[in-house]
Amino acid sequence: MIIIGEKINGTIPNVKQAIETKNEGFIHDLAMKQGQAGAAYIDVCAGTAPELEAETLAWLIDIVQQATDTPIAIDSPNPKAIEAVFNCVKHPGLINSVSLEGDKCDVIFPLIKGTPWQTVALTCDNAGIPKDVQSRVKIAGAIVEKAQAYAITPDKIHIDPLVTALSADNQSLLNFAAAARKVKELYPDIKVTSGLSNISFGMPLRKIMNQNFLALAMFAGMNSAILDPLNRDIIATILAVEALLGQDRHCRNYANAYRQNKIGPVKAAAD
Repeated sequence: MIIIGEKINGTIPNVKQAIETKNEGFIHDLAMKQGQAGAAYIDVCAGTAPELEAETLAWLIDIVQQATDTPIAIDSPNPKAIEAVFNCVKHPGLINSVSLEGDKCDVIFPLIKGTPWQTVALTCDNAGIPKDVQSRVKIAGAIVEKAQAYAITPDKIHIDPLVTALSADNQSLLNFAAAARKVKELYPDIKVTSGLSNISFGMPLRKIMNQNFLALAMFAGMNSAILDPLNRDIIATILAVEALLGQDRHCRNYANAYRQNKIGPVKAAAD
């Protein structure tokens, strides 16, 4: 599982406060811990007013790069903000995200053409998120075609079929899984990704819903996710599912994580 660390996001109250008070130490600590926990990318999302977004992203990116060598995922709904800070990033990472909304592909794809950068691609367009699987798959195909015009291959794309709140759509997981499987069938080298928390919006015991969505989505072919790498239960779920799917030879990763006290009940330090 490719883990995209979600914790540096200005919509999270304590991160928002750290941004407002310019608390560099708080951001540095979050970045360092996520890198140490095994995140493949550190997602950086300003979550501020549009006129402050590029400035805030640049500030966050600088702190994260001081804290860890883990690649950065630049996260913004505004492609111009991503473009403004793109050259601040020292090492190729991930763009989060493109879609068929507006000119997102036309701004982002030229930026990453001929580079190792990858991108998250959302299956939505100017009409919003389609309810049916066929339309989501069609949008994914259109994004892949646009990417190919810039020599960006499917293996550099993380397609997000956009899971919606189960409380509003009882078919949400089933539609996500069907879209993921179809996209993988059409483009075997593509990655499928998702955030975990949308599925549980409006539900009690959200963490339980999120964990079970993660397991079922992995079974459907999801191999990338935006999540909290410091959450022991989430990491245990990933390792258990990888073992169950035959992706962990002799269950070594699962067993080693338990022995190293990375999953399971927190063990008291020896005297």
